[in-house]
Amino acid sequence: MRPDALTLITPEQFLQELGATFYMVGVSLFFGAILGLAIGVLLVATRPRGILPQRAVFVVLSTIVNIVRSLPFIILLVAIIPFTRLLVGTTIGANAAIVPLTIMVAPYIARLVENSLLDVPPGIVEAARAMGATPWQIFVRFLLPEARGSLILALTTASIGLLDASAMAGTVGAGGIGDLAISYGYQRFDGIAMLVTVVTLIVIVQVIQLIGTRLARRARRE
Repeated sequence: MRPDALTLITPEQFLQELGATFYMVGVSLFFGAILGLAIGVLLVATRPRGILPQRAVFVVLSTIVNIVRSLPFIILLVAIIPFTRLLVGTTIGANAAIVPLTIMVAPYIARLVENSLLDVPPGIVEAARAMGATPWQIFVRFLLPEARGSLILALTTASIGLLDASAMAGTVGAGGIGDLAISYGYQRFDGIAMLVTVVTLIVIVQVIQLIGTRLARRARRE
């Protein structure tokens, strides 16, 4: 056994890295949700049979979304290092990780938003048009409220995906639970640290899914 194998994580370290994980996921989800919602709405609006058909805009947006979604997160993380450094001044730490996390999750949310809005019965759009609603009003007053439950589940799924990606970001010094798993669980052969981080991630995922499912059910009953 290596000498440093006995160096265990302290409660303070664990809480600090847990806070870093929540910080990365929370901030990335906030910005990613804003960008993803905007892109998703544009994809629905500009599609060939959409409310505001613009084939060129739709093709460009859809292609960009597909390209970003096709990149494994670890590759995206490394590929945009110059952009991350330009934006936040560093490539290490939680703030640096937020940039690739946001870029990763925004297209993902956009597709989920697009699917949620397309699942709304076409009759609702027709009824809105018959009442003289503008395209903006159709989305804000009809489509988005009707798809509220599905959108909540979409954000729930995106949150879990972000949690997974934030753990992966720990491999390049982003901090968080993933960094504990790598620095202590893997590099120092600390089985307790690995077990604690794995169990913590499982619990967080279960809590997020439980909350998201309950909120979605409540939204659909209203």
